[in-house]
Amino acid sequence: MDNFSLYPREEPFDPFSVMLFKALQVIAFLFFLALLAVNPEAKTGKIDTKAEFIIAMTWPDSHPDDIDLYVEDPVGNIVWFHQREAGFMVLERDDRGGANDFIMVNGKKITTPLREEIVSIRGNLPGEYTVNVQHYLATTRAPVPVAVKVEKINPTLQVVHYDTVTLNQTGQEKTAVRFRVAADGNVTDINTRQKSLIELTRSTRRGAAPGAGDGK
Repeated sequence: MDNFSLYPREEPFDPFSVMLFKALQVIAFLFFLALLAVNPEAKTGKIDTKAEFIIAMTWPDSHPDDIDLYVEDPVGNIVWFHQREAGFMVLERDDRGGANDFIMVNGKKITTPLREEIVSIRGNLPGEYTVNVQHYLATTRAPVPVAVKVEKINPTLQVVHYDTVTLNQTGQEKTAVRFRVAADGNVTDINTRQKSLIELTRSTRRGAAPGAGDGK
């Protein structure tokens, strides 16, 4: 029996200490099971969103210039900084470069280097979509590379388009991509034929009430 003792032969056997040690082992095991129950394993790579498409425009981190994203749907709705929601489309943020990428906390300015605008499309509307970018305000007088990515979310994530266009001066507008969505949600006819959306918004705003300006 001595060969299976938990203690050296020269020490007296203490059954109470053995029982206490075993009890602590059981408690530690139960605590471990409780942690597994309240902290389930994270499912990495899972995207939980109701959008059908995500259109993201980015330009270099910490860049001071103001770049704007315009998206037109098949029935002529356009989202841009003056019209954040139209049809199934939502402009998540008007990023104005160095003008609004900060918050004040206790009198201290906290900045973010990220330069990004995102439009989500929350329903499948068959027809052609046009995605344009505009150099709203150039402060550096240097060309700005602007990346545009279109992702189809459902039923699985698929990159429909990714490319970079270069804007050179204030007011310049370029079509980044045009694509057609079929009735079943599939994307066809991806191209970069140029089309001005700013002219369309100006035409709409000419019919608005007097005094409606074009500034941000």
